[in-house]
Amino acid sequence: MKNRGGQPVVVPAGSPGPTGSGQPAAATKKSLSASIAKFRELGLLAFIVILAVGVQFRNTSFLTWENLNDIATNTAILSILAVGMMLVIITRGIDLSIGATLALSGMIAALTVKEYPGLNPYVAVLLGVGIGIACGAVLGFLVSKINILPIIATLGMMNVFRGLTYEASGGKWVSAHQMPESFKAIATGKVLGINNLIFIAILIYIVAYYFVNHTRTGRQIYAVGSNPESAEVSGIKSGRILWLVYTIMGGLSGLAGVLWVAKFASAQGDTASGYELSVIAACVLGGVSIAGGSGKISGIILGSVLLGILNNALPMIDVSPFWQNWIQGMIILVAVLINAMVKRGIDRNNLMRRRI
Repeated sequence: MKNRGGQPVVVPAGSPGPTGSGQPAAATKKSLSASIAKFRELGLLAFIVILAVGVQFRNTSFLTWENLNDIATNTAILSILAVGMMLVIITRGIDLSIGATLALSGMIAALTVKEYPGLNPYVAVLLGVGIGIACGAVLGFLVSKINILPIIATLGMMNVFRGLTYEASGGKWVSAHQMPESFKAIATGKVLGINNLIFIAILIYIVAYYFVNHTRTGRQIYAVGSNPESAEVSGIKSGRILWLVYTIMGGLSGLAGVLWVAKFASAQGDTASGYELSVIAACVLGGVSIAGGSGKISGIILGSVLLGILNNALPMIDVSPFWQNWIQGMIILVAVLINAMVKRGIDRNNLMRRRI
């Protein structure tokens, strides 16, 4: 910028530019993204409310305390896994092995309590979490150090973990009568009429919210997902972040495996086969961008709740199982399209600002 005499004029940082705004472009982008994300979450919440009211008109038992408690209980494990998957997707990754990790961790925990009935059940929980962490650490190493594409690494290890599950069990089940009641009570016990799984999920979400919003590592996860090259230039060790998110995902999968086996009182080789797709769907519905760099804890809560309501409500209003899959698929497709349009709108807005 020059004055009337042709001499250059230095504009102080933060002063209004040609657009009359004193905010840096990055802050404007962040504000726009936050506003759109909030609007999207409010829209999802409104859709959930409308859906719940509509189902209630068709079946008056839907909004009873017992049914709502059942929905929350049945959604708890899904929502726990969605936390880890959100972190992975934010870093532009994917984890297709969580169902197999869940099955392996749950099977080892079940076999352990079967062999040692007097074992403290929380030791079994720690064992399952430890196995999950080990599985996640291996995946993180393959992705961050060997530079294998996440979809390839997790797809391959999915089969490895599933094979280990069958090998450990000898192809047999561990059934309810082989598990001590103290172990099953981890996932079936209640406090004030509310299932333990709900409290565990709430605790996980509180910790996750603090982690992603109030820690340096949490912010670095978003930075790596938004722009890996810039993150490296700024001194962030992207490899360490990638290894960490897959390890966290593995640990949560291990926890989910123990809770799953305790809840259903059954450990099988094919436990949770394909469950990773539901977890990914919960994240996508909650506004987590497959392109990376974007996702909120509040969003995946709503995404998990929506899936839980659909799984519970559609059978209650006598919707055919074939149509249930179609409806869920269409809702997920619409969510993906909305995410794509939102991202395109943000990019277009940023491009226009740079041109100005």
